[in-house]
Amino acid sequence: MKNKNQSWFLISMMLIAANLRLPITIIPPLLKTIEKNLGVPSSLIGLITSIPLIAFAIFSPIIVKIAKKFGNELTVFVFFIILISGSYLRIIPTVWALFIGTTLVGIGIDSGNVLVPAMIKDHLPTKIPLGSGLYTGAMLTIGAIGTALSGIFIDHISLSATLAILSALAIVALIFWIPNLKSNTIDKVEEGVEKPNYRTVWNQPVGWYITVYFGLQSLVYYSLLTWTPALLVSHGVANVTASNILTVLQIAGLPCSFIVPMYASKVNGRRFLNTFLIIGYVFGPLMLLLDIKTTWILVVFAALTGFGSGIAFNEAIYYFTNKTTNPYQTAEVSGMAQSAGYLLAAFGPVLFGFINDITNTWTITMFLLTGFSIILVVTGIIINRHKPIAE
Repeated sequence: MKNKNQSWFLISMMLIAANLRLPITIIPPLLKTIEKNLGVPSSLIGLITSIPLIAFAIFSPIIVKIAKKFGNELTVFVFFIILISGSYLRIIPTVWALFIGTTLVGIGIDSGNVLVPAMIKDHLPTKIPLGSGLYTGAMLTIGAIGTALSGIFIDHISLSATLAILSALAIVALIFWIPNLKSNTIDKVEEGVEKPNYRTVWNQPVGWYITVYFGLQSLVYYSLLTWTPALLVSHGVANVTASNILTVLQIAGLPCSFIVPMYASKVNGRRFLNTFLIIGYVFGPLMLLLDIKTTWILVVFAALTGFGSGIAFNEAIYYFTNKTTNPYQTAEVSGMAQSAGYLLAAFGPVLFGFINDITNTWTITMFLLTGFSIILVVTGIIINRHKPIAE
């Protein structure tokens, strides 16, 4: 367990977390410009969101193995170099650079997705709710700000300049992460310390339930992230307004970074969380279907949907640390859930874009998202009734 330099770890961890959604959330306001400037067909534009999710699915178990050999902190550092390389490759105005760069971005992001929850448990064993709250809070806050800035910048500067400016935060995070390399965690037997013979999560039912939960919340979130602006524009909402509504949807989930850890273990708290999860994720997509152009009503709908998404995501992170009994299991369930879960989620943006192209309506998509959200709620109830995985 590491108790030294906890404040520095928190700051640098938050900077890493800030870059785990930002490279994805800046894309939706840019989709029309990308389609126009680079000639990407509208039926394939959803791939720009799906590619990182596919990368998450493929590389999550690989990253766990790499981290066991070389250490969590060093693995995050190296993979963030990959993230930065991909981010700046995307500023080259060609289709190949966009897609290869996006793939590298997804690979780089995944190291933080998989390993940060385990490092929180390792560095902050007595402050896990605080660490988890700051982790998800930084991720959601900067992701939402990135969406807003992306929509503003693209109206005044080029696509390449927009991507270059909004990618700079990853460089700052990499620099601040360097001191953590001194306490690099390597999964091997230390002098006088035996590695625990822990139960793997891959053959435990609760591990698979967490994977399904994580996959469904990701599928719904990234589908809404990708297509909400296009849906609103189809109702006659202005582009800038649609981008701002999406920002509201993301920001609304911020309080959940602290609300979920506080309430998730309490009976009445669970009822509260489930109520707003149902309102936001089950009814949210249906609310967005209504042909409403009044901004304040759209803001309310987006806020409710975003609050539901915040509950879903933070509960997934909560399960990583509270349904496992040691950092090895935490990293393993995180890798498992994000591998299979993101593979499921990757189909959303492309599939729903394809459905809309064929039917010329968002109705089928939103009803499908509602169906997936119902399964999500039921899966969460099952997980909460399960005991943590045994040591």
